[in-house]
Amino acid sequence: MYQFSYAEIMEEGVAVSKDRERQVLDRSIALLKTAMASDGGNYGKEAVEAIYFTRRVWIRFIEDLGNPENQLQDELRANLISIAIWILKEIEKIRKRESSNFQGIIDITTIIKDGIK
Repeated sequence: MYQFSYAEIMEEGVAVSKDRERQVLDRSIALLKTAMASDGGNYGKEAVEAIYFTRRVWIRFIEDLGNPENQLQDELRANLISIAIWILKEIEKIRKRESSNFQGIIDITTIIKDGIK
C-alpha cells in the first residue's frame, strides 16, 4: 500500500490545476486564432464560439482570483484581475463589432499562459 504525504497530494493537485489552466488558455487561443483567420474581421460562427469560450474562461479566472482562499500574492491577483477585465472589455467590443482585436487578446493570453508554472 502506498502512502502519500499531504504536501505531496497538494503539490500534485496544484500541478494538475495549473496544467488545466494552460490547456484552457490554449483552447481559447486556438479558437481566437481560428476566428481571426476564418472570419477575416467578420462576425461568423468561429467568432461567436471564440468570444463565448474566452469570456467564460476569464470570468471564471476573476471568480477564482477574487476568492480569499486563492494563494497567489495580492498584487499578482489584482494585476491578473485587471488583465481579465481588459480582455472581457475587448471581447465585448468584438461582440458588438466595434473591434476586431483578436490578436491583442491572443498575445496577452499567451503571455499569461506561458507564465503559469
